[in-house]
Amino acid sequence: MRLEIINGRLIDPAQDIDQKGALYIEKNKIVGLLNAPAGFVADKTIDAQGQIVCPGFIDLSARLREPGQSNKGTIESETKAAASAGFTSLCVPPDSNPVTDSVEVVELLKDKAEKYHYSQVYPVAALTKKLAGSELSSLYALKKAGCIAVSQAHHPIQDLLILRRAMEYAATHDLLLIFCPQEASLSNGGCAHEGAMASRYGLPSIPYAAETIALMQCIELIEVTGCRVHFSGISCARSVTLISKAKKMGLALTADVAMHQLHLTDDDMLPYDSAYHVIPPLRSEKDKQGLLAGVRKGIIDSICSDHQPHDKDAKLGAFPETEAGISSLESVLPLMMRLVEQGDLELMQAIAKLTIAPANILGLDTGSLAEGQVADVCVFDPQKKWQVNQQSWLSLGRNTPFWQEMMQAKVVHTIQAGKVIYTQSL
Repeated sequence: MRLEIINGRLIDPAQDIDQKGALYIEKNKIVGLLNAPAGFVADKTIDAQGQIVCPGFIDLSARLREPGQSNKGTIESETKAAASAGFTSLCVPPDSNPVTDSVEVVELLKDKAEKYHYSQVYPVAALTKKLAGSELSSLYALKKAGCIAVSQAHHPIQDLLILRRAMEYAATHDLLLIFCPQEASLSNGGCAHEGAMASRYGLPSIPYAAETIALMQCIELIEVTGCRVHFSGISCARSVTLISKAKKMGLALTADVAMHQLHLTDDDMLPYDSAYHVIPPLRSEKDKQGLLAGVRKGIIDSICSDHQPHDKDAKLGAFPETEAGISSLESVLPLMMRLVEQGDLELMQAIAKLTIAPANILGLDTGSLAEGQVADVCVFDPQKKWQVNQQSWLSLGRNTPFWQEMMQAKVVHTIQAGKVIYTQSL
């Protein structure tokens, strides 16, 4: 099929393009930007007047809850939510049930995603069997099966020797390690930032040192092993400083931050509302400003959703006893535009953190509107206002601190590999 998108504001950070024009797609590739190829006759035309046309978003951390946790979400429901939010590629952490430590689980994930016409789901392999932190998974076999990286998610590794051996193995096979820095002994089952809010309400806390100590240990091992490491879900200003120093040393590392960490702090947290229970926890205003500065300066390479849908039961009970995580795919775009409106980020820069930056981290042939690239495209209306409610929300998880809040910016069309996988209903 030949598709043209006309009259839109084309923004492609990879090419430093921001101008009104048209985009031309044939089969699964972009064949023209601004100018139509010779003899091009469209089978379908999308008029993007007043809308922004940019590369499809790429998420470095989105849990789909299948297999094993379909009460929280399904591959069908969460990929539909992703498509409605402009995401064309999803990295899926390995902490499903069963864990993504076998070829069979990888094939199940990919087959189900294809079934629901969402082809670009990228499983992340479990670094150790059952994420127990002791015995390495068959990493090379998992890579051959389609895993794009390896990770322990938030599960601890028993000791640093195992982490070193894992990183050596990953480096040998050119595998990206996605590392969530959190020292288990310092975290100790905490659920809130170590500060006034945790003290006031008697909540078990997680100091920022739990993150920075784990971060520094891993940075030292990067130097020893040569492993490519991506730090996932950075939450404090001190981590930004440490990552900056490591990058100046020329080490092969990148980092991301969850979108909610750029908007919320522990002061926003309602201590009896488990929608604010996230790991790593919401931290101080100083940390938030440090994270925003890190994003602006390019120290933090990408922004992710850290999507974790839950059912009602998972969020019932006392705050520390509930399960951590926010259902967040569908709020990423409006929250990104809020940062732009507030002057925290430039629009081009903000879009880059969701497109070309994660594409480069993962080595994907996408994230750009350049001719010859895979046609992953997001078309959104930056002025469209909508409310986060049951009618507008597609994820099975309703666990978001933004429930009932008015948002601005809505996806109109999402195109994945040349196919329109989402169109906003009128």
